[in-house]
Amino acid sequence: MLSILPTPIGNLGDLSHRVEAAFKQCELVVAEDTRRTEQLLKHLQLRKKTVSFQEHNEKQRLPMILQALREGREVVMVTDAGTPSISDPGYRLIRACLENKITYTVLPGPSAVTTALVGSGLPPVPFCFGGFFPNSGSKRRSEIKTALAREMTSVYFESPHRLLASLKDFMLLMPQGHLCVARELSKKFEEYCHGTPETLVEYFSKKIVQGEITLVFHPCPFSSKEDQDHSENIPILRNLA
Repeated sequence: MLSILPTPIGNLGDLSHRVEAAFKQCELVVAEDTRRTEQLLKHLQLRKKTVSFQEHNEKQRLPMILQALREGREVVMVTDAGTPSISDPGYRLIRACLENKITYTVLPGPSAVTTALVGSGLPPVPFCFGGFFPNSGSKRRSEIKTALAREMTSVYFESPHRLLASLKDFMLLMPQGHLCVARELSKKFEEYCHGTPETLVEYFSKKIVQGEITLVFHPCPFSSKEDQDHSENIPILRNLA
């Protein structure tokens, strides 16, 4: 059977007992980056056969993985962090299992998407997850316009070196909307920064931005004086140290 295993997005304490047990029982680990997975296996004091499975080799790897499953071997799939298939490799292998009538199970666990959504304090239902913003500025602005037209909470990933450029795009396209920058989730320097795009541009212009970034935003403007007064006191930061 294939087991889809979520791994910690930062804090190793979030590794569940079920995931650890699945690692111990498996015969083959299918990993987005075998080097990252080897570090996790070392933490668990395990030695397992690993094979890479990522965007550039999925088609080539599928026959070998399916053959292992047909032979009755216990196979697990993991990505670098979080839940496989959420903006990571995974869904093609699950589709292949469906097509070949191979049993699989998905274990629940960490996801930057839902963690940031809850921490944003924005309306969680409905919401849309759009993966990573495009690298191109024009394509990113087009994506933001599309997200804002949905009139619901949106969640996107962004790289730290493009964060300021993205926030400046929001200043033009959503000057009074609600925006949350969730950074380094579950790690020592975790922070949730809330406010208007202008507030956040001012804050992040004064610091070196590092780590994984998740953006959560809603087009609804700050509607009351109380909200506006509150926005002047943000970013709101939470540090796990």
